[in-house]
Amino acid sequence: MLSAAVIMLAQPMRAMTQPIIKVLKSPTCGCCTGWVEHVRQAGFAVEAQDVDQNVLYAFKDQLGISDELVSCHTAVIGDYFIEGHVPASDIKRLLEEKPLARGLAVPGMPMSSPGMGGPGAGDSFDTLLVAADGAISVYASHS
Repeated sequence: MLSAAVIMLAQPMRAMTQPIIKVLKSPTCGCCTGWVEHVRQAGFAVEAQDVDQNVLYAFKDQLGISDELVSCHTAVIGDYFIEGHVPASDIKRLLEEKPLARGLAVPGMPMSSPGMGGPGAGDSFDTLLVAADGAISVYASHS
């Protein structure tokens, strides 16, 4: 009976545990550091690694991130890539819904995105979903 209680208690803990976000970024990019702090504050464990730009771009190529999706930093969580200043709420939604996809991207560096300045700091932006077949669609809109 005690072992059944331990198993029941452990299951909610497992459900609450988010996978680790592994981030590759430039050592001199303050907005990347701001985004890392944003996802940490949202409850994610983050392993950030400062790398040379050539290493970062090779990583993006390895993940199949096209030029139209590129931003300043690249992360992976589970089987998904996260390119750029994707809000933590979109990452949580991705992990809950588990779509058949390669990842999420916020191309460029929108001023109102997390790490750049936050809501109200600039124009609205979209988080894009990159499907398993490479098709791109709007996953979430932010203003």
